[in-house]
Amino acid sequence: MEDMEVEEVQPAGVIVVSESDSSTEEEGAPAPADRPRHPVHRPARRRRRRAGLSTREELQALIRDTEELSERLRRHTADAHPPRPAPPPSSSRPAAVITHTSHQASAAAPLPAHASTPPEAEGPSAEEPRPEPEVRIVLSAQTSSGSVNAVCVGSPQAEDPAGVAEPEDGEGETCSICFEPWTTAGDHRLAALRCGHLFGYICISRWLTGGGNKCPQCNKPAKRGHIIFLYARRLKALDNTEEVRLKSRLELEQGSRRMEQLEVAQCRQQLQLVADENMRLRREVEELRRWKAQASFGSSQGSSLSSSQRQEPPSAGHYVFSKALLVSQTGNSRVLSYCEPLGCLLASQPSTHATLLPGFGVKMISTATLKPSQYIPIHTKQIRGLAFSQQQDSLLLSAAFDSTIKLTSLMTNTVVQAYNTGRPVWSCCWCHDNNNYIYAGLSNGSVVVYDTRDTSTHVQELAPLRSSCPVVSLSYIPRSASSSFPCGGLIAGTLEGGCFWEHTEGTTYTPHILPLESGNCTDIQVEPESRHCLVTYRPGRTHPSLRCVLMELSRTPQTDGGPAPICSCSPIQTFSAGASCKLLTKNRVFRSPAGEGARLVCAGDEASNSTMVWDAGSGALLQKMPADLPVLDICPFQANQGSFLASLTEKMLKVYKWE
Repeated sequence: MEDMEVEEVQPAGVIVVSESDSSTEEEGAPAPADRPRHPVHRPARRRRRRAGLSTREELQALIRDTEELSERLRRHTADAHPPRPAPPPSSSRPAAVITHTSHQASAAAPLPAHASTPPEAEGPSAEEPRPEPEVRIVLSAQTSSGSVNAVCVGSPQAEDPAGVAEPEDGEGETCSICFEPWTTAGDHRLAALRCGHLFGYICISRWLTGGGNKCPQCNKPAKRGHIIFLYARRLKALDNTEEVRLKSRLELEQGSRRMEQLEVAQCRQQLQLVADENMRLRREVEELRRWKAQASFGSSQGSSLSSSQRQEPPSAGHYVFSKALLVSQTGNSRVLSYCEPLGCLLASQPSTHATLLPGFGVKMISTATLKPSQYIPIHTKQIRGLAFSQQQDSLLLSAAFDSTIKLTSLMTNTVVQAYNTGRPVWSCCWCHDNNNYIYAGLSNGSVVVYDTRDTSTHVQELAPLRSSCPVVSLSYIPRSASSSFPCGGLIAGTLEGGCFWEHTEGTTYTPHILPLESGNCTDIQVEPESRHCLVTYRPGRTHPSLRCVLMELSRTPQTDGGPAPICSCSPIQTFSAGASCKLLTKNRVFRSPAGEGARLVCAGDEASNSTMVWDAGSGALLQKMPADLPVLDICPFQANQGSFLASLTEKMLKVYKWE
């Protein structure tokens, strides 16, 4: 077999392999002078001698030569030289024909083996990329026994069979109508329909103009007005489906976890309530058992007790010192009050930072922990009265020497209303029959009535009946079904005595002068349940010691056509203390923690700096609890299923528990 010559052509061209020593030329192509060859891509020539070989051996050798030629073609396809015309193969010599075709959309079918290629179609375009061509190799051999053909198809840039997979086909970067890459400008720029599918603008415009009224991909209704341009050089969408699904599951898990935490918190709260209720019931059971044992022991020993012994107060308990708290280092603490809804004591005191925040306020002390919590500034001068509303929880009424009374909300620790009285205020209280009214005792002896619904001025002024002494104490007695004293009203105490202002209806008040000693009265406190009032007298010439007189209020019966009823009081028990009383101490009468309707009277003894406790029924002195300074105010309260007594001095607060 003579020498074989192989020539390489452009894509969609024809390469003829023949056994001639002469040069080959492509049919219909320009002359070599018009189309110079690049020296790098000059066809390789290889000669072999195949004398004495059979037809099958010639074909196998031809296939091997073709595979080598295909490998060389794959390496140089990118810069392939234009093809040269090749003469038709001789009938007496075998030939191999290599056909190179591509998958471009513009090529309707592969060219024939000897078709000519126009010059303008040669090579890839310089302005836009072309898909990689496909190489189809057709082998023809003419032998004496007949014609043998073989076809080999492949890509010029394909890897070897054992290599890496082929690169991506560029899906998502070409128009789905013309299969050409879209551009960023011009007629074939990137455009989209409302359904979201992407096309070249000229292609989709022609599609919709030519009668297509649906998207070529999803068949959703579309028209030319739906076309919008997209300004992107290259589109690439990340597949975040799994991320979105995981985030959704995470949000669901977090929501369920929050619900579970809320349920756990509610269950813990319910468990705590049940535990507290169980503890309270246990204590009640133990107390009932103790009382039952005492009752059985008393019934067995009742015959041996005399009548005088039965009248003595039972030793059911006494006050035990619990804790002492420093209220003010500089002194000037004056009054004390207890807020049952919030479970805290309030003691008046000067500001802890007089230079930054001058004035006076109250310090809150928790009854659960017996620890001071915070200070609330209210007035500019010393506070003389504190009172809580029975209906409006956490609303504090305060009176001070700065000629104002103020309403302070302990929920927000701010003053919500202030009234200017024009004179220093010595005392204040609430109306327990109508919670809208409050009272202020002034330094000139008059009592001013305010309506909390009217923020401008007072609604009434109760003028003094005797001298113009300061109203040092104010107490309101609510109406009751008591036969001896059914009416309600205001008891005002001055240094010259006391007056009961009967509240008949609306803003009408009827005065009643109480038969008290003139000139020595320092305080009047009322126990509304028993209708008893405790009047404190300072020492004098007739009585050289401090006296606390327990009086019972009474009212003459009302008859038709008769005189108006008269309210009065009569003493039932007198309690004596020391011979000194320079301060206006506030004393208390209250129900005994021992129960059985007993009453206790508690007063501060200035001579011995102590707190004295008497039994109101027998007048016997039960306890004398020492203090460092004179006691100025006393406040009994209930907290934590126990009974307590708090005594206030200028600096300290002492708390005692009933046991």
